[in-house]
Amino acid sequence: MSKHKIRIGISHGDINGIGYEVIMKTLMDARILEMCTPVVYGSPKVAAYHRKALNLNNFNFNNIQNANEADTRRANIINCIDDNIRVELGKSSGIAGEASYMALERAVNDLKAGEIDALVTAPINKDNIQSDKFNFPGHTEFLAQQFETDNYLMLMVSEMMKIGVVTTHIPLSEVSAGITKKAILSKLRIISSSLEQDFSIKKPRIAVLGLNPHAGDGGLLGSEEKEIIIPAIEQAKNEGILALGPYPSDGFFGSGDYVKFDAILAMYHDQGLTPFKLASFDKGVNYTAGLPFIRTSPAHGTAFDIAGEDKASPDSLRQALYLAIDVHKSRELYKEISKNPLKKFEINPNQVDETIDLQSNDDPEI
Repeated sequence: MSKHKIRIGISHGDINGIGYEVIMKTLMDARILEMCTPVVYGSPKVAAYHRKALNLNNFNFNNIQNANEADTRRANIINCIDDNIRVELGKSSGIAGEASYMALERAVNDLKAGEIDALVTAPINKDNIQSDKFNFPGHTEFLAQQFETDNYLMLMVSEMMKIGVVTTHIPLSEVSAGITKKAILSKLRIISSSLEQDFSIKKPRIAVLGLNPHAGDGGLLGSEEKEIIIPAIEQAKNEGILALGPYPSDGFFGSGDYVKFDAILAMYHDQGLTPFKLASFDKGVNYTAGLPFIRTSPAHGTAFDIAGEDKASPDSLRQALYLAIDVHKSRELYKEISKNPLKKFEINPNQVDETIDLQSNDDPEI
């Protein structure tokens, strides 16, 4: 396994939100530098503005031009935007959206070039970032397009649970049409593979939620469970994936059954993220499974209402950083143990029986 300290890129997100606050509060902990080399893609000037607003006088970035210049003993920052940019705390603006995109673009280019090992994305505003260069519902879809990946999954991760969703950022009126056997199977395959490779969980147990109240109640409250979800679960089982369900969402979480599973597959965004954020809002992490690289993000948004007030908790961003490190280690380990697998031999049952008979004849006491 590789012994080098992982280099993690951090895109600064929306400059008018809490991105810089949670980034700096996280990187102020010197123990972080023992585990990784952080490289923030953003602006030293904007960082200085937030540092002053928050009175974080005991923290400074190391300014660098390229990721390969990063000091392994410092928190590094690369300038990606115009120095004349204006910070307006708590306000959504087109300028802030453009700054979000420019930092993200630079970080993605360095990912492709192998200059960084993983990416942590601070929160963006999904409205002000929209442009002819970024026309996506969020980070997840943009990153999948950049790396030409069709099979990916938004997986919310915390110590309490891991929840993926079949449909993500689409209107509720379109959810039912998006629930197909193909889509469910695709997500189950991604979850199963990710749990093994990224989280070192062997033969993971995956709970599948129903779409309708009471999981359709035998067809009384909807046919998707009988016609789509159950057949998808059965096929997944035939492929060796330990998928169980479908479970009614309210009873599943209300009874605490979620603790019995390694991961949960919900049918739509709020079905999965509402219980997740209720249980893990401050420490939850958004992980994109299925990508060829590691990407994590805090589970919260830009929080314009508290920007610059020193009220933002860095816990979620810190956990996103830790998860990126852990997934990197898990992938390295998986590569190592999968490098020289044992050869598989086909055994003829008849030959085995003959061998046993011969051994029996050789022993006079048998």
